[in-house]
Amino acid sequence: MNEERIEQRERGAMRLRRDQANVKTFDEQLFDSREDPDWLHSDPWRIMRIQSEFVEGFGGLAKLGPCISVFGSARISEDDPMYEAARRLSAKFCAAGYGVITGGGPGIMEAANRGASECGGTSIGLGIELPREQGLNEWVDLGINFRYFFVRKTMFIKYSQGYVVFPGGFGTFDELFEALTLSQTGKIKRFPLVLFGVDYWNPLVEWLKNSVESTGMISADDIDLMTVTDDIDEAVEVFAEHARVNVN
Repeated sequence: MNEERIEQRERGAMRLRRDQANVKTFDEQLFDSREDPDWLHSDPWRIMRIQSEFVEGFGGLAKLGPCISVFGSARISEDDPMYEAARRLSAKFCAAGYGVITGGGPGIMEAANRGASECGGTSIGLGIELPREQGLNEWVDLGINFRYFFVRKTMFIKYSQGYVVFPGGFGTFDELFEALTLSQTGKIKRFPLVLFGVDYWNPLVEWLKNSVESTGMISADDIDLMTVTDDIDEAVEVFAEHARVNVN
């Protein structure tokens, strides 16, 4: 029986056959000065950029002490009561020995960075490239800008002892539910998730209880992952108690 020989090439971790095998080797690409520069936008090159962001993030944040991540709307102005609450809460965290990590933007993020910086603590901003450029607020003392949301999220999770979530929009919800999912599924150790602003967050919590838990989509223990409060001292105590219980 005559079998047609199938062209095949091993290319690193990939095995290429038939038409897929008719590609240049990596060395050919490297030494070909006529190569189309569009390769700079290809997925393999994008992986290198992603890797470099992880390296920058890990390298820049590895020596931080304990930190709390604070999330909330970029649209809140300085005269909003939640701005002052975020500022005061961050100062309390600073006095308790915690650094503060935010997304580095305006609004609640600025207030939290400001409270930490004014206290003489560690004020960190993890920025993100957006269509409407925000830039890091002036109270960020250690700032890193990211291209990719998922790399930035990894830094929030890895270097935080917990989250405080102020009123916000989709981006704030995204960070909250990401942490809830990782805690619920055991991908990370359970850490405090404080929702600051009773009037704002209680309707969400009630919906989770009455619609989501009641239909068996989550359990009652999942609701207990969150603490809702308007009290700055209570919010700080949630983290202090968690630290005491998990000292070992």
